[in-house]
Amino acid sequence: MGLLLKWGGFVKFSHTLFAMPFALASMMVASREHYFYLEGAKAALPPEAAKYGFPGVKLFALIVVCMVCARTCAMAFNRIVDRKFDAKNPRTAERHLPAGEISLFSAWSLCALSGAGFLAAAGSINTACLMLGPVALFFICFYSLTKRFTDYTHIWLGVALALAPVGAWIAVKGGTMAELFQLLPLGQSLLPPIVLGISVVFWLIGFDIIYAMQDFEFDRQHGLRSLVTAWGPKNALVASFLSHMIMLGLILIFGILLKMRVAFLIGWLIILLCLAFEHWLARKRSLSWINTSFFKLNALISSVFLFVVATEILFPFFRRIQ
Repeated sequence: MGLLLKWGGFVKFSHTLFAMPFALASMMVASREHYFYLEGAKAALPPEAAKYGFPGVKLFALIVVCMVCARTCAMAFNRIVDRKFDAKNPRTAERHLPAGEISLFSAWSLCALSGAGFLAAAGSINTACLMLGPVALFFICFYSLTKRFTDYTHIWLGVALALAPVGAWIAVKGGTMAELFQLLPLGQSLLPPIVLGISVVFWLIGFDIIYAMQDFEFDRQHGLRSLVTAWGPKNALVASFLSHMIMLGLILIFGILLKMRVAFLIGWLIILLCLAFEHWLARKRSLSWINTSFFKLNALISSVFLFVVATEILFPFFRRIQ
């Protein structure tokens, strides 16, 4: 139990809340769309619960395992490859590896076990997930190295997390790779998850730029790259703001594509207010709030999104008429 608690702290397990709600929202929409598509085609139907966004216990569990394991593997890899920088940075010197709370062997063990768990779970879902799983795992882990050679590391992180909603959609609707590319008719299109995925990219770009501000001086001195070190905090904040505006537009398009109504619009307005508050805090240049309020705000954004999507699907008043 002690080791598990250390591992949980090592990879900041609680931060799984960032991407998980987007994946679950995508899963719910895909389940419902898939059910009514198959019903219209007079094909064999998935469980009745799929009509209400639940794809079945087994598939739901596998999607959650994939999410947790992929994020754990990527975070462990990040902590391992950044351990020397973390030891030099006063802000991160107390992290588990530089502080000696866990060994390098233990860290690599967690990385390997979680990576294997992700691949096993993905392979148990369908052939498309089996084939795309290693590509996704490479992508989310390689992000940790990008700050060494590109200023656009935030984009890589955004794409890595955007794989969550797209992957959840493929888990529900995919089969073989050939079947995946046949998802073209209305209701089976990959357009909604792609729009959602791109919105996650811009959401991550926006808040990762703000997060990088607290290490501006350290990163510049040690050759670690980001838009903050390349453009300076003031210009980077403008890029962050524009990214979040694009994210809001894409989230709205996602709702329009799926004919969502009142609940979704209310949720969208709450997300807008959260982002406005986040940028107000960032422009005050008070970096002490980042490790607390910053994470709570972004966890709230993703949780609100899941809540309103679930509301639209579960309650007839909000659902579109089939």
